[in-house]
Amino acid sequence: MLKFLFFFMFMIPFCYYGFWWLVHMLFFFIMFNFYFFFSSSYYYYSISYFFGWDIISYSLILLSFFICNLMILASGSIYQYSYYFNLFLFFSLFLFIMLFITFSVNNLILFYLFFEASLIPTMFLIFGWGYQPERLQAGMYFLFYTLFSSLPMLVSILYFYNYFGSLSFSLFFEVNYFYFIFYFCMIFSFLVKMPMFFVHLWLPKAHVEAPVSGSMILAGVLLKLGGYGLLRVFSLLIISGIFYNFIWIGISLLGGLFVSLVCLRQSDLKSLIAYSSVIHMGLVLGGILSFNYWGVFGSLILMIAHGLCSSGLFCLANIVYERLGSRSLFIIKGLINFMPSFSLWWFLLSAYNMAAPPSLNLMGEIMLFNSLVSWDFLNTYIFIIMSFFSAAYTLYMYSYSQHGMIYSGSFSFYNGYIREYLLLFLHWLPLNMIIFLSNMMFI
Repeated sequence: MLKFLFFFMFMIPFCYYGFWWLVHMLFFFIMFNFYFFFSSSYYYYSISYFFGWDIISYSLILLSFFICNLMILASGSIYQYSYYFNLFLFFSLFLFIMLFITFSVNNLILFYLFFEASLIPTMFLIFGWGYQPERLQAGMYFLFYTLFSSLPMLVSILYFYNYFGSLSFSLFFEVNYFYFIFYFCMIFSFLVKMPMFFVHLWLPKAHVEAPVSGSMILAGVLLKLGGYGLLRVFSLLIISGIFYNFIWIGISLLGGLFVSLVCLRQSDLKSLIAYSSVIHMGLVLGGILSFNYWGVFGSLILMIAHGLCSSGLFCLANIVYERLGSRSLFIIKGLINFMPSFSLWWFLLSAYNMAAPPSLNLMGEIMLFNSLVSWDFLNTYIFIIMSFFSAAYTLYMYSYSQHGMIYSGSFSFYNGYIREYLLLFLHWLPLNMIIFLSNMMFI
């Protein structure tokens, strides 16, 4: 554990001396190194005094590695125009270190500390490299929603420590604490981070104003912190969960339905992709709260699939924005004439966003469907309508952006850089390949 941490700490000086591609290559090197630490054991391994992994934290650390790598690859224009790129590298690395510790720590108060610490570099990314002046308001929304919701959690952690005497995850199976206020305070921060419908308003704002790297890390990893936190604390709250989980499942599924309708009338490309994240995370939330095996592992698989797919769509939206200076669907119509080579990538990632086979998204959604239907048969109808609208708004996004009359102010034809093709390929490849390892997820 510490060897990885020290490796990243010793990479910090490289950021300040402007070794952009060296930092990027070292990220890849250490990611491949980390990949071979996999163990399909259900229990904690590589355990030490404060750190340890199980299959859930391992997969989310690997996802963080991957997305942080691709963040640097996607932000080539920051390096090209020397737009404070050494500071940008530092914040990306600092954010990754925070995420790495958050996912691998096995103590609740440390988890809380680093969970909150990951806010700071993300907020600097939005403030420093965002596009419009509204980014200040979006950053404040993001900060205060998350901070306000996590203060009750801190109080409940301290209360629990006073009651139980330990905050180690590995001892939580001893406890079943039944008390609504404690239950609510403990999980509310994670519901906001997911984000659940009703407390989701910070997400579209933050996404629309963030730079491409901010959107990638937000969609790819930061939303998964909520799911990971819920999976960790629910071993304390099983009895409370059996009594009260129906509230959150109802809100997240019906919210997913309403947000699907909102997606159908978005004119901003980034906003549409951001709202689709709310729908997918609503399904993940339902799976975790249904308290069965299919639900927990289905939500883990959908979290990984959504992280890669959504991040890829944000990259595509940014590629278009860099060329045309707009994200409005009314202005960027007819992209198939303007950037024909990117049309294939739009098609592939849009198809995966609507959970078409052979994507990882499909596998996650099938597992969540089984989980939610076994929890209550009424969910079948909601799930069917959500799946239909999910396909509808993705088709709307694809057809509106690719077809139609091209805007006469654009150039005639544009090709991408090899860097961009590599970036999109690296988002698409794991979505196909991990499904072959699906057997391992069930061991």
